[in-house]
Amino acid sequence: MPPIIHIDMDAFYAAVEQRDNPELRGKPVIVGGSPTGRGVVSTASYEARKFGVHSAMPAGQAKKLCPQGIFLKPNFEKYETASRQIHSIFRQYTDIVEPVSLDEAYLDVSKNKLNLDDPVMIARLIKQSIRAVTRLTASAGVAPNKFLAKIASDMKKPDGLFVVTPDEVENFLEPLPVRKIPGVGPVTEKKLTRLGIETCGTLLSKSKEELRKHFGKFGIDLWEMARGIDASPVIVGWKAKQIGCEETFEKDLLSLEDLKRELKLLAAETLSRAREDKKSGRTLTLKVKYADFTVITRSETVTHPLEDTEEIAARAFSLLRKKTEAGRRKIRLLGISLSGFAGEKKRGNFQPELFSF
Repeated sequence: MPPIIHIDMDAFYAAVEQRDNPELRGKPVIVGGSPTGRGVVSTASYEARKFGVHSAMPAGQAKKLCPQGIFLKPNFEKYETASRQIHSIFRQYTDIVEPVSLDEAYLDVSKNKLNLDDPVMIARLIKQSIRAVTRLTASAGVAPNKFLAKIASDMKKPDGLFVVTPDEVENFLEPLPVRKIPGVGPVTEKKLTRLGIETCGTLLSKSKEELRKHFGKFGIDLWEMARGIDASPVIVGWKAKQIGCEETFEKDLLSLEDLKRELKLLAAETLSRAREDKKSGRTLTLKVKYADFTVITRSETVTHPLEDTEEIAARAFSLLRKKTEAGRRKIRLLGISLSGFAGEKKRGNFQPELFSF
């Protein structure tokens, strides 16, 4: 396997804010929604993380954990500018780059522009270049494949560099908590724990058949990752599979009229983003989060590209009315996304994030 580097910026949004405002440096900065509303945390600085604040946490809960936290609304224009600088630096070292998000990417450095044989040296140089150009820090993981490199980049944050050599894979993985495996969220972690699996070492004792029985196709992935197996290549020119947006409401909504109004706003924003990326999708997906945080999705695929705001809004409302409990059960969040793109015109490699309004 070629040497893979995974670069992950440190507390990216918060770090950009601290960089641009010296008064915020060393203070607990929380970027996201308002703590007096229904927003969530996008990114928390390391000063805020010491209090238990983390991304995707309700902003109100973050305020309780960190009363002195400084809450800021996201400024995506600034973050995208910094991201373009960072991804430009990647391509100074290799053209085999797979962007994952604004602040994260995989790099295959087996054929690099400096003709260096040492991937660790390349990772150091990339980190130094990022700091020099953007005044931000990044953490890097160097490993034989993408799965291991991603885990490695998280081992010594912030501003870290962690290396896993081929002969260290088994010892590296054995004590690793299963929650560190990409794709293992709280639900899967609980299910694994009930099976007596808490580390990659204990995961090794389970057969493919047993894991497939409990986790379906992902069970095979778990079996392979516990052994450090990942044959997926770094994909150049990777494109987002869907474009959309979502909104968490200040108050839970029950009225169909209120929900219909919100869907029109979401439809307009989603279509605007699709047009900006020169994409037309035939599949519409509606995301609904009820007041008890239960999340469902409902989709519809049509024969023609969805390129009209009114049609998108109408189809989304039809899904909402016919295939959810809207009107009978309070709703906390709505989201709309388009996928099934056709006739794409290459514009860039960044993964559009499903930002809230």
